[in-house]
Amino acid sequence: MSFTVARRVAAVLSLAVLLSSHVAHAGDVTFQIKNDHPNAMRLELYSQDRDYVWPGGGKDFYLDDGETKQLPISCNDGEKICYGAWVDGDESTYWGVGPNNKQTCEDCCYTCSGGETEEIDLQE
Repeated sequence: MSFTVARRVAAVLSLAVLLSSHVAHAGDVTFQIKNDHPNAMRLELYSQDRDYVWPGGGKDFYLDDGETKQLPISCNDGEKICYGAWVDGDESTYWGVGPNNKQTCEDCCYTCSGGETEEIDLQE
């Protein structure tokens, strides 16, 4: 291998290492949510590290009364994600960070690190 080719290969490899250290690595986590309330509810998942919401696009997840859902999302490894849920038609009855991520909570956030959450039981 000539010296010029070796230098080019080394430069390309160095650039690849440099770029990969600045790219956020995607992860996956599945939120397991149970609606144990007598009314249907709506739910969103909010990143606390960037301006992002799941499912996004002005939509939310819908859980009928008594329903349990698996909500798989793709997120950045290490990203803090909190759930916000509210009774369908009554945003004053909420769980977690509530609608639009406006409340505080103690145990409603999870770190994106793969796998799934324990079952999150939302009740009266």
